[in-house]
Amino acid sequence: MKNIIVTGTSRGIGLELALKFAANGHNVLALSRKISPALLGNPKITCLETDLSVAEELEKVSEFLTSSWKQVDALVHNAGALVSKPFADLTLADFEQVYKINVFAVAMLTQNVLPFLNRGSHVVTISSMGGIQGSSKFPGLSAYSSSKGAVITLSEVLAEEFKERGISFNTLAIGSVQTEMLAEAFPGYKAPLSAPEMADYIYDFTLNGNKYYNGKVLQVSSTTP
Repeated sequence: MKNIIVTGTSRGIGLELALKFAANGHNVLALSRKISPALLGNPKITCLETDLSVAEELEKVSEFLTSSWKQVDALVHNAGALVSKPFADLTLADFEQVYKINVFAVAMLTQNVLPFLNRGSHVVTISSMGGIQGSSKFPGLSAYSSSKGAVITLSEVLAEEFKERGISFNTLAIGSVQTEMLAEAFPGYKAPLSAPEMADYIYDFTLNGNKYYNGKVLQVSSTTP
């Protein structure tokens, strides 16, 4: 039984991941701006309504960990924001909105959780194939894809910085998955994988991937793009 934090649990992959961890006996701290009714009442899941883009909101996480868990075995940065616009139409506010969730929140939440991570802990960041050099890119996603590239580098640096403490940092650059976010960005597009299928992969990687990888980015995509 492990203590696992998952962000972005109101829907999609994050929701499925939280449910899968709980169904297999692990304790889950589910962080999202909106709490999914599907998570309520589950004795293995604690839900915190948290806006990760607001630094003060992260204090809720520290308070919970201090009073309840004391330690964290895995942290999955799954929450994400997406703005789909031609580059010429993007505003500074658009970039800020995306980077606050996709980059700054990843860094700040990791800082808050660090005191509770012990040797053997695993921090997994969900990136995108859009953030991988040389991969096919979708037009209109310059803010999103560039932010996903940023967290890949962040994870690599943190893996080096905390390797002596035995804390592993890895990134999964996933391809298209049939989620609500994908449907909003690309109406009518059909992805090859469902949210539960991707959650299965992330579940296994979170629990076992740090035995084999540290400071790595793995491309998890069955299609190009």
